[in-house]
Amino acid sequence: MTEVATFAMSDQLLVVIDPVARRTDGESVRIAKDVLSAGAATKVCLPDGPEEFARALERRGSRRPVVVGDDRALMRAVSLLHRQRELAGCVLSVVPVGSALELAGALGVPTGAVAAARAVLEGVERRLDLLVDDSDGVVLGTLRIPPVPVREADDRPGAAAARPWLRTCQSLVRTLVPARSSRGAAPEAGTVARPSRLRVEVDGVTLVDVGQPLEAVSVAPDGSGAADVEVRPASVGAEAAPLRAAGRSVTVSGADFRYRADAAVAGPVRRRTWTVWEGALGLTVPG
Repeated sequence: MTEVATFAMSDQLLVVIDPVARRTDGESVRIAKDVLSAGAATKVCLPDGPEEFARALERRGSRRPVVVGDDRALMRAVSLLHRQRELAGCVLSVVPVGSALELAGALGVPTGAVAAARAVLEGVERRLDLLVDDSDGVVLGTLRIPPVPVREADDRPGAAAARPWLRTCQSLVRTLVPARSSRGAAPEAGTVARPSRLRVEVDGVTLVDVGQPLEAVSVAPDGSGAADVEVRPASVGAEAAPLRAAGRSVTVSGADFRYRADAAVAGPVRRRTWTVWEGALGLTVPG
């Protein structure tokens, strides 16, 4: 993670205001527009949906893009620029507006409209590592693989033999979820969490294999061109110590699994590889 350069007040800005931000907090949107317009030449775009949002970014020309919106709007902009292979030559700015702002805050962006808008005008470019998967999906923060949700009343052949294990897992999940709510949503009503059975490889070396049931897996860039990987084995009774490793490439395979990439849930898939792209994202943060 490297801070590169400050910005000139004469920069031309393309301010793309996400429709969700306009609906949920129009006052913060107005404040952001006023601060940005007072400090730079701005062109404001008000897209009505994802397609117009994408077109606005594609047609930005030499203007520096500024996204006004929540974490999903930030993720959408980064994903679009990545697919266009324009992240390397672009510096993205964001003014967080909405109810889901945890990711922007974790990346160093102020979550107040005034402070964030001032950072757009007076801040510095920080290059951040990204996780990119083999389907060209992008993760800005942390990737998480939770336990597998299954219906509590499962009448499939052989399910009865598994119910004592499922009841144990249900008790474990109910104990753990309140303390770990930031790691992902609780299972839906009527379901319990079944341990995952996955193979996790880091730079081609197996960290854990399908024979070991897993409670959760998390992967996040460490800021130095590698990813921190943590695997939490499922346990009955005393909690098992997590397994940790670091590397540039992480492959997860096995039974169908879903994963949470920042604020979005993807899958099910049977195999996915994530690779660290060092310094791939240039993001404006306070100087």
